[in-house]
Amino acid sequence: MNQEWTIITRSTEETAELAERLGTLLNENDVITLEGDLGAGKTTFTKAMAAAFGVTQNVNSPTFTILKEYKGRLPFYHMDAYRIEDELEDFGLEDYFEGGGVTVVEWASMIEDQLPPDRLEIQISYLGNTERRFHINARGLRYITLGKELFNK
Repeated sequence: MNQEWTIITRSTEETAELAERLGTLLNENDVITLEGDLGAGKTTFTKAMAAAFGVTQNVNSPTFTILKEYKGRLPFYHMDAYRIEDELEDFGLEDYFEGGGVTVVEWASMIEDQLPPDRLEIQISYLGNTERRFHINARGLRYITLGKELFNK
């Protein structure tokens, strides 16, 4: 059960508004995956989403640590799978996915086999200096509901 949406933002402010709307809708054990080229805005999107979720700390890329944990309304786990070399290695990720917080995974395709089947997948495409295309794929009823709330449809 999937549902998809595509939205284009034309400024960094519009992108931040989209991320903030999503951040206010997140609940316990939600998993959001982000894909996109380097510089597409995955970390920037995550920062705005985290701020709306109640994270007051500076959110930055966890590229060299793979995972950072922040305090928000609930724990906010920010993962970056870009440097994971063995996608089959067991990192115990389910402890985070089911740990009562919200998990955001950048470069999620690097650990595809370890992701929960239900999640909100976001593909960010660079269209111009501040213009981005967001292709959002909701996998599972919870995320279809989340997407409908996000887009009021």
